[in-house]
Amino acid sequence: MCEERARMLQDQFAVSVNHVHALAILVATFHYEKQPPALDQDTFADYTARTSFERPLLSGVAYAQRVMHADREAFERQQGWIIKTMKHEPSPPQDEYAPVIYSQETVSYIEGLDMMSGEEDRENILRSRATGKAVLTRPFRLMSNHLGVVLTFPVYLVDLPPDAKVEDRVAATAGYLGGAFDVESLVENLLRQLAGNQELVVNVYDVTNHSNPLVMYGSEVPLGAPSPSHTCTLDFGDPFRNHHMICRYRSEPHVPWSAITTPSGVFVILMLIGYIIYAAWNRYDSVKEDCRKMEALKKRAEAADVAKSQFLATVSHEIRTPMNGVLGMLDMLLDTELKSTQRDFAQTAQICGKALISLINEVLDRAKIEAGKLELESVPFDLRSILDEVVSLFSSKSREKGIELAVYVSERVPEILLGDPGRFRQIITNLVGNSIKFTERGHIFVQVHLADHSNLATEPKVESVANGINGHIDETSVVSTSVPHNTLSGFEAADSRNSWENFKALLSYDTNDMAYGSDSGNVTLVVSVEDTGIGIPIHAQGRVFMPFMQADSSTSRNYGGTGIGLSISKCLVELMSGQINFVSRPNVGSTFTFTAVLQRCERNAINVSKSALLHPLPSSFQGLSTLLVDKRPVRATVTEYHLQRLGIASKSVRTIEQALGVLLGRNGTSLTRKQLSMLLVESDSWGLKMDVPLRTRFLEMKQNGCESVFPQVILLSLADSDKMKAEYAVDSVITKPLKASTLAACLFQSLGISITQANNEKKHHGPDSLYGLLLGKNILVVDDNKVNLRVAAGTLKKYGAKVECVESGKDALERLQVPHKFDLCLMDIQMPEMDGFEATRQIRAIEAKAHEQRDNADNSDAGSTAKKAQWHLPVLAMTADVIQATHEECTKYGMDGYVSKPFEEKQLFKAVQKFLGPSASS
Repeated sequence: MCEERARMLQDQFAVSVNHVHALAILVATFHYEKQPPALDQDTFADYTARTSFERPLLSGVAYAQRVMHADREAFERQQGWIIKTMKHEPSPPQDEYAPVIYSQETVSYIEGLDMMSGEEDRENILRSRATGKAVLTRPFRLMSNHLGVVLTFPVYLVDLPPDAKVEDRVAATAGYLGGAFDVESLVENLLRQLAGNQELVVNVYDVTNHSNPLVMYGSEVPLGAPSPSHTCTLDFGDPFRNHHMICRYRSEPHVPWSAITTPSGVFVILMLIGYIIYAAWNRYDSVKEDCRKMEALKKRAEAADVAKSQFLATVSHEIRTPMNGVLGMLDMLLDTELKSTQRDFAQTAQICGKALISLINEVLDRAKIEAGKLELESVPFDLRSILDEVVSLFSSKSREKGIELAVYVSERVPEILLGDPGRFRQIITNLVGNSIKFTERGHIFVQVHLADHSNLATEPKVESVANGINGHIDETSVVSTSVPHNTLSGFEAADSRNSWENFKALLSYDTNDMAYGSDSGNVTLVVSVEDTGIGIPIHAQGRVFMPFMQADSSTSRNYGGTGIGLSISKCLVELMSGQINFVSRPNVGSTFTFTAVLQRCERNAINVSKSALLHPLPSSFQGLSTLLVDKRPVRATVTEYHLQRLGIASKSVRTIEQALGVLLGRNGTSLTRKQLSMLLVESDSWGLKMDVPLRTRFLEMKQNGCESVFPQVILLSLADSDKMKAEYAVDSVITKPLKASTLAACLFQSLGISITQANNEKKHHGPDSLYGLLLGKNILVVDDNKVNLRVAAGTLKKYGAKVECVESGKDALERLQVPHKFDLCLMDIQMPEMDGFEATRQIRAIEAKAHEQRDNADNSDAGSTAKKAQWHLPVLAMTADVIQATHEECTKYGMDGYVSKPFEEKQLFKAVQKFLGPSASS
């Protein structure tokens, strides 16, 4: 059976070799014997493609011409390209070369590569032309991931006798024909044709080096594996290489049942039964002991976990307490009159302090995730406003680096969503922050689409580059070319699925009135963050989401960071029932994509207390129209997205000449002055080859009756607006990156649309601001740290509150005896003698006693209910321990919520709004 398989394998291999030999004769006949040659690349590719059915086991064939160094210059001039090495670099001078001039379409990427620049390919070439026979390489992985070999055949200028000398063969060599041979497919096809395939295990080896045989087919089974086997020698036509086929049964032959009925068989069985019982008893004792040890280790691990959480809580409190004082005092210092140098010093210290708090928050977030104590909110929020806030956060850094930072949200994404805006913002901030950190040119592009319409999957996608006919992957060859691409900035992006063609397809979903695919209240978003930075090395991509890991040991020194942001982002995405993954190419960039499941929320379902979380845009621009000049369609689409949010209709063209054509009514388009309010021009689309200045063209149009009043000319630029306005003759300059609020502010100024003072008053002193909530309110602050008392009192007084401070829980109880004047109490948790939890518990007991006394004095249930509501003082925990201070823990002791120290305006507003806002009185 083994001999039969070996013979059939040799025959089928010989047939394929004969087909390659026939191709070599075809090249010799039509390329060298015909003048001019009757063969070119197109003819060769077409012929090999149409005759590929004759070579089903060859993944591709190619012909390399022999070129001497003296003929190299003329050859390169004739071909129109230079000879390159396997690494796609210009080939260094050498005696001779073997560049590929003809190739099958499947291996067209090796055209122009010098086959003699590869060590093993060079060895093949030298052996084939010296022997005149087909020679083989050692087995390797083809691009199909199958094991195979490369077959090389010489092509001679003249017919040579079989006993020709080596010197004559070398002198007559014209080139070399090669093909990649799929050995695994050949053996698989052979075994499927034969009976008994399931009984035998077949392995094929390259045993040229007997001490290290190489597997060509089958599993990694040693040659001397104990099993009945048979070895056959295979002759593939290469005298230098030796190959063996080894066949063996898949399992040992069965022992007959009669063997166990003999006395010796009975004795052996009894001995085995006795040994099994003995071993089972010993194993039972061993497992019992292991269970006892595991139980002890479990208790130790649980105790260690509790100790770790307590340690982190203590460290958090001890660090945040002084940091609260530092940041609070700096904040109050900045509210005083300072010299410019002093203000700069104070602002720098404040930035460093906030950076330290941010680092502490990341470490504590990771700890809360591991402890299972991280919970997501479910509140209505405006996704587009959150992305605008992220853009605002990184706008200064992006302008400083000169990179495009842009956001696009599909029209199909609902305006209001229900979820955790803080954690969603944290994910986007981490991803964009990493992109800003590792990108020095190009762009950062954030897209949000519905999962039903997006083709951006979250499974990893390999963007590989093949080098050479062997299909080897060379990381150094993955570089960004200087050819402009149809992206936001013109630089190549890592993920080809973010191409302009796919982006246009997504835009077509936006314009069609298609119903969303799901009838449920859930909305699955697909968010991608694309950058053109340094990328992630291939060897480091497997540990990107590991906490405290950097892609390279030098990265943390060059770029900073703890390596924890992506780990936290992955956990948050999974809490949102989503997935996160990335595509990255070194020196090209990275694209991180994640999904998140949120819920729909109608605007009319939002109550008054939550309406402040939304940020409506001004409606003053409704009905206006603009013409946009931008040579990059992706960037133009992003600009139109922001204009559309403000209610401004827009049309984009690529050049200023086309814009003037639109104004003149060409291409079937006519825009009147009433329709066109402004002309937006990208700075790199302004152009220096205009025949006459833009203003002169406008004047000519006005004289011809095309325009009565000039539209406002506004430049979009990454550079400083004052500098650009002085350099270009424009009415105004809008500094990018774009976001709705800044775009609206610039257009207000450019178009002369007034903003009423009443709106400003409402913004600063209305009920939807912290000042409006705290003005005139009596607030009691309880904290044992005098610095924290000063900070809290100063912050609250800044917003118009009347503040009283005490240093212990006992003093707070004295001040809060019913009746009292306070509207709110901020209570520190960790205090000596009586902590905040115990103080709150006693406050609630005092209120309950007061209610009981009034109930006895008044038999009306309605009256008692009113009095009960009157004497419930809102108590908020004011703590630096953000791990233990969960909502459940505070509620357990009668508190109404908590704020973490150091607190900021947004956090404090969110915490007190439900108690002091308009809805509280109702």
